[in-house]
Amino acid sequence: MDLSLFITKPGMEKLQQRINDLMNERPEVIRAVAIAREFGDLSENAEYKAAKERQRYIDGEIDHLRRRSAVLKVIDTSSFPKDMVRFGSYCVADDVSNDERLCYHVVGAEELNFSHEEGVLAVSVVSPIGKSLLGKKVDEIAVVRAPMGERNLKIIEIK
Repeated sequence: MDLSLFITKPGMEKLQQRINDLMNERPEVIRAVAIAREFGDLSENAEYKAAKERQRYIDGEIDHLRRRSAVLKVIDTSSFPKDMVRFGSYCVADDVSNDERLCYHVVGAEELNFSHEEGVLAVSVVSPIGKSLLGKKVDEIAVVRAPMGERNLKIIEIK
C-alpha cells in the first residue's frame, strides 16, 4: 500500500483552496502580461518577463495540484480510534534525550505544504518520524532513525 497517496479530508480541502486561490490570481497576472506587452520591446521588458514567469508558475502549479488531487485518496480520519498513532493522528511526544515536548500531526506527503498549525509539526506518513510514530500507543517509545541520528520519542498523548 502506497501511503504517499493518502491525504486527510482537511488536507484535500486546503489543496482545493490553493487551486482556487491560484485560479483567482490568474486573471490578474494575464492582465499584467497584456499591460506589460504594451510597453514595447519585449526583449528588454522586465515587467513582461516577470509577469510571464508568474503566469508560467501559476499555470504549472495549478496543473500539478489538479493532477495530484486526481490520484490522491481522501481518508476521513475523524472516526479513527485514538488508541494508537494512525494516519491523521495528532500526538504529543517527549524527546527522551532533551525532554523537549512536541506535538506531531501525521499527514500525507502532499499536505506538508498546506499544514500550518500553531505549535504542531506536520510530519509525512512516509518520513522517518512519521513511520516510527505509526502504531505506537501512549507510553511507548518511537525510535526514529534518520540521517541526523537516532531519536527516541515517548508518546504522551494521542488526539
